[in-house]
Amino acid sequence: MMTRTVDATQELAVFLRTRRERLDPHDFGLPSRRQARRTPGLRREEVAELAGVSVDYIVRLEQGRGLRPSANVLEALARALRLAPHERAYLFNLAQQRPRNANKPATTAAPPLARLVADLSPLPAMLMNHRYDILVWNGEISRLLLDFDTLPPSQRNAMWLCLMHPEIREFYVDRERVVREGIAHLRAAWAAHPEDQALTDLIAEFTTRDDEFARLWAERDIKVNGRGHKMMRHPDVGVIDMHIEVLMPLQDPDQRLVIYRAMDDASQSALDRLCAR
Repeated sequence: MMTRTVDATQELAVFLRTRRERLDPHDFGLPSRRQARRTPGLRREEVAELAGVSVDYIVRLEQGRGLRPSANVLEALARALRLAPHERAYLFNLAQQRPRNANKPATTAAPPLARLVADLSPLPAMLMNHRYDILVWNGEISRLLLDFDTLPPSQRNAMWLCLMHPEIREFYVDRERVVREGIAHLRAAWAAHPEDQALTDLIAEFTTRDDEFARLWAERDIKVNGRGHKMMRHPDVGVIDMHIEVLMPLQDPDQRLVIYRAMDDASQSALDRLCAR
C-alpha cells in the first residue's frame, strides 16, 4: 500500500538492503569458502568492510534506526554497493545530503545530443556544459553569433566571448544584464562543482582581467535561467531580438541545450536573411 508521504529513514533502510542483496559475491572476488550463503548478495560484514564503516553502523542503517549518514559515508556506500548514477542520486536524496559530482565535466557532446543540435536547424542552437563551454553548435547559431570553428577551443566559452572577444563585447544591447545573469549562473555552477578546477581557474581569470566581472561577481547574485531573451546588434542585419530556451538533458544534467527563436516578425525576417547567406 502506498503511503501519502515518503518515510525517508525507512526507505533508505530498504534501499540499502535491497541493493546489497542484489550484488553478486563472485563480482567481488570473495574466497570460495565464503560462498555458502543463506541469503542473497553480500553480507553486511562485507559491505561494512568495503565501505570502511562498522558492521553495527550498517545494521542500524538497514533497520532504519534514525541515522543521518554524512556525504562521505554515502559516497563510500555508493562505491561499495556499486550504485548506478541515478541510484547514487536517490541515495543522497533519501539521506538529505547533496551528492558530489561523480563525473568529470563534459568537454565533448554525446553523439545523440550533437545530432539533436544539428536537427534543430533552422533554429539556432548550441550545447554548453555548466561552465559555459560551447561543446557543439549548428550553422545557424554560427551565423547569428560568430563562427566558432575559427576560435581555439579555449575561447569557445560563452562567458569568455562576452567579456573578452572584441566583437561580442559590443554585441548585446543590454550588455550589463546579459553579463550579470551569466555571472549569477556561473556562481551557482561554481558552488555545485567545487571539484572543477577549470571552472575555478576561469573565474579567477575573469576576476583578474575584467573589472566589470569582478564587480558583479562580488555581489554574489545566484540565478539559473531556463529562458529569457537577448537583443543583439548584428553587423549584417541590424538589431535582432531573440527568445532563448535552455533545456537540460536528463542523462546529462550538467549540460545545457540552448535554442534561439525570433521574438517578432522583424527579427525572424532578419534571421532568415542571415541564414540564407
